[in-house]
Amino acid sequence: MSELSLRQVKKNYGSVPIIHGVDLEINSGEFVVFVGPSGCGKSTLMRMIAGLEEISDGEVSIGGKIVNDLPPRDRDIAMVFQDYALYPNKSVFENMAFGLRIRKSPLEDIRRRVAQAAETLQITHLLDRLPKALSGGQRQRVAMGRAMVRKPKVFLFDEPLSNLDALLRNQVRAEIKKLHQREGGTVVYVTHDQVEAMTLADRIVVLQAGRIIQVGTPDEIYHQPKHRFVAEFTGSPPMNLFEVKVVRKEGDCAVVLPDGTELPLAAAQDALCLKTSSDTVVFGIRPENLVSTSETSHPQWKTLSLEVTLVEPLGAENVVHLALGDYDLIGRFQNDLRPVQGSRLNVALNPKTLHFFDPATGQALIHGQPANSTAQ
Repeated sequence: MSELSLRQVKKNYGSVPIIHGVDLEINSGEFVVFVGPSGCGKSTLMRMIAGLEEISDGEVSIGGKIVNDLPPRDRDIAMVFQDYALYPNKSVFENMAFGLRIRKSPLEDIRRRVAQAAETLQITHLLDRLPKALSGGQRQRVAMGRAMVRKPKVFLFDEPLSNLDALLRNQVRAEIKKLHQREGGTVVYVTHDQVEAMTLADRIVVLQAGRIIQVGTPDEIYHQPKHRFVAEFTGSPPMNLFEVKVVRKEGDCAVVLPDGTELPLAAAQDALCLKTSSDTVVFGIRPENLVSTSETSHPQWKTLSLEVTLVEPLGAENVVHLALGDYDLIGRFQNDLRPVQGSRLNVALNPKTLHFFDPATGQALIHGQPANSTAQ
């Protein structure tokens, strides 16, 4: 049985549809991340699960029980908000204990649960402090502890790291992952940050304009995007995408790149010509799949000599912008490769790492493969 089930869930504001019939099954103990750009409906969907937004149509069930008409307090969920939502005049202990006191839990049970959660989150020494005496990361741990003591069926995290600086965000993100590994629990986590999604999730739900575009493991979302939107949204820098002309010659298939180079496809990708009747397709390649010819001499890989237009040093690696016709082709290379702007760089394209998408629908036609699984 799914711990959380959404069946044709819809949300309208007046006559304007916001969520368009979402279907999703989340298993007990699973860590699922809703990710997408601002305005895609991810927070609205979470608020509908929590009971903070009315459901226009469809069913939400938690632990096999339909909860559409139940108030938030009766849904057996706990929510961690972006802004912590701590009581400023209550100590850390009282903030964590508040929900249990409202439910009239025995005092000894309250003390035991708060002590356990505080030890897990390493905030035992903060229990007597007020929120104003805490750092942002400490406040977020208190908010997490308040949810943990409830022992709910489902934890809901609504962009909990957005108010933290970059270093603290990385630290708290790691703590959340370790906490889930130790304690378990079913988690639904909303973020617009793809790094959070990739590092935390068992499965990722990619949303666009109130619709689920793809559900999959982080590896599936990154390496096998089913839609152009998913390919564009994941990865930093994102996948290189541009339209190319399809060339059909005696049953073989090739594409013409923006600079006029004809690129034969691997045998497994010849089906591209059968999957589309269009004369153009959207070509995609991840920046890390551009390979310097100093690193490979594979005879079946197409080599391009391209002008370097920009180099972005990032410490462990360099992001290099290359002119491919009128297109800016971006590659990621190890730090020992730092070409000079204006010079030419020879890069090889492994045909097996290429992706192709329908230019009209955005649906994937051919999936590439991770470079380390095909570099033979």
